[in-house]
Amino acid sequence: MSINERIRIVRKTLKMTQVQFGLSIRLAGSYIADMENNHRQVNDRIIHLIALTYGVSEEWLKEGTGDMFIKSPEDKAKRIIQLFDNLRPEFQDFALKQLDQLLELQKFESN
Repeated sequence: MSINERIRIVRKTLKMTQVQFGLSIRLAGSYIADMENNHRQVNDRIIHLIALTYGVSEEWLKEGTGDMFIKSPEDKAKRIIQLFDNLRPEFQDFALKQLDQLLELQKFESN
């Protein structure tokens, strides 16, 4: 099974149309259709977007091994650390500020 086919499986598992799926990762529905039909190659940026947006395992997308979705908090933490380590220092600072803001929003919504 190709990466293109695995992307189709993710989208269908999420019960999304090509247009909905494309919009969620900032691509046109026609681009998704072309990918799923092997008319476009899948690059690392698209893999990262799908993985980040939907908690899909990059390993599963690329190789077809392991589980489709990251399930445990430990797996999610490993993924966050991996992504964080790949960021430039100024983007790491930005990511930390965003997490702080999310925590504040969560506190506000729970009150």
